[in-house]
Amino acid sequence: MSLDRSVLAFAGIMVLLSVLLTAFVSPLFVWLTVFVGLNMLQSAFTGFCPAAMVFRKLGVKPGCAF
Repeated sequence: MSLDRSVLAFAGIMVLLSVLLTAFVSPLFVWLTVFVGLNMLQSAFTGFCPAAMVFRKLGVKPGCAF
């Protein structure tokens, strides 16, 4: 799996996890969803993604975007 797909999969998992936590644990977990969404938005404009840096250090092969 390339770095791009890894980042997208991680973001999707984080969004789904935060929605579940918001529904079943505390409504304050909605802020995790907001954080993930804002991070995705800023990485689309700037190309800077902390998750991509972590995945790259873990040895995931590069993709087109990151």
